[in-house]
Amino acid sequence: MLVPPEMMAAQSKLVYQMNKYYNERVANRKAQITKTIHEVCRIVQDVLKEVELQEPRFISSLTDYNGRFDGLEVVSPHEFEIVIYLNQMGVLNFVDDGSLPGCAVLKLSDGRKRSMSLWVEFITASGYLSARKIRSRFQTLVAQACDKCSYRDCVKMIAETTEVKLRIRERYVVQITPAFKCAGLWPRSAAHWPLPAIPWPHPNIVAEVKTEGFDLLSKECLALQGKNSAMEGDAWVLSFVEAENRLLQGGCRRKCLSILKTIRDRHLDLPGNPVTCYHMKTLLLYECEKHPREHEWDEVAIGDRINGIFLQLISSLQCRRCPHYFLPHVDLFKGKSPTALENAAKQVWRLTREMLTNSRAFEKL
Repeated sequence: MLVPPEMMAAQSKLVYQMNKYYNERVANRKAQITKTIHEVCRIVQDVLKEVELQEPRFISSLTDYNGRFDGLEVVSPHEFEIVIYLNQMGVLNFVDDGSLPGCAVLKLSDGRKRSMSLWVEFITASGYLSARKIRSRFQTLVAQACDKCSYRDCVKMIAETTEVKLRIRERYVVQITPAFKCAGLWPRSAAHWPLPAIPWPHPNIVAEVKTEGFDLLSKECLALQGKNSAMEGDAWVLSFVEAENRLLQGGCRRKCLSILKTIRDRHLDLPGNPVTCYHMKTLLLYECEKHPREHEWDEVAIGDRINGIFLQLISSLQCRRCPHYFLPHVDLFKGKSPTALENAAKQVWRLTREMLTNSRAFEKL
């Protein structure tokens, strides 16, 4: 198909703008975050070393692999989540029957003695390993460690939450989440994935993702709030961060995500936090399904993909619903105020209109 020269010129201009934006704004954000991560992780490692001395079952899995920390997720430039992987799930069965949206429980295998579990005192009378009980114990240990560690002057526990959250140097917030890694398993609630009619991702990658598995996190589950479920305290939140990261390899997907996060931090860091980097990542995964062919993720298509994601974001904000990629019955906007979502929709629309109508929009973003 022949493309008119003026369209070619406009497209190459957009690619140039994107690359300039990436090399300046995005690179700057990454450099700042990398610096912050090293500072934050040094302090958290010190706290976790104290925790381990008090309670050897909570072994820190926060390891530096050439500047990358396993289990660390950047929520925003000032907010981080660190997942601490716990040992031993042998005597526990993973139960995911759909009654707890976005969550699952760990139950003692039939006939297994409670005493065989490493976490014996956190198992309820019904045989469930309680996520909240483990988190509560961990929270106590971290609070004590903050008082003893060598950085005690600049690290504080955040009260009024059941989560384990630290405030560092009054500038950064770090949530530390105990978790189990579930390799070689795939939850029933995500069994519909991948959709049969869509040729993405490649079957080899699907097999890889399913073998890698998912994580179970001990944290508050928004999807269960207000349900008054007796199991709420015992439930573990399903997390697919590793799977999502694997799916975004190849083409300009990672580059797209970095640009989206940078735009979000600069223009969509709004009251009530209606749009997070995780929303951006989720919509990018849906965009991958809409554009399943690899050539649709070439450098020249990056502007179209970003516009597509912003249009999806407007639609989601207006409908007040953003389904989780692997668990579509879980709404990622749950708990956000309608006013915050409405204001975000207006701001996203302004940004999108600018990007669609102004070939030099990225100079101002």
